[in-house]
Amino acid sequence: MESGKYSPMPQPLFAGLVIDENGNPVETASIGNEPAYVVDDDGFKRHIPSEQVDRAVLNQMAELMKGSEDLLSEQTAKMLGQEDPFSKAMIENQLKNIEKQFDAVLQTGFPEEMKTYLGMMGFKVIINYHGEVVRVEQPGAAGDEGE
Repeated sequence: MESGKYSPMPQPLFAGLVIDENGNPVETASIGNEPAYVVDDDGFKRHIPSEQVDRAVLNQMAELMKGSEDLLSEQTAKMLGQEDPFSKAMIENQLKNIEKQFDAVLQTGFPEEMKTYLGMMGFKVIINYHGEVVRVEQPGAAGDEGE
């Protein structure tokens, strides 16, 4: 066995939140050291590199946030219990430059609690057998025309 630093294998970012077009949960696996989503295509397991799916979902989420960074940073600061102006400004700046955060997020992943919260809120990613994001369901997402 090789000695050195232990580096956990990256996991698909939205593991447990991805379903296929028929509503079946999509499993996860690894192709070598590359994380993948596994879509069951009538018994044939299609392995889709998770980065292509995860980036597509992150890009959609970033688009939804555009223009709402002020409100989102305020709510995030409240959730973190850091409502001072400096923390809020730092969060807002990170939200405005969210695309720059994607590589780090893909490497480190989301905390398990965040995935659980997203799942409880009804967040789902629907992909087809080619790994293309068909749609992202985000109940209660910002952008509703009520306000």
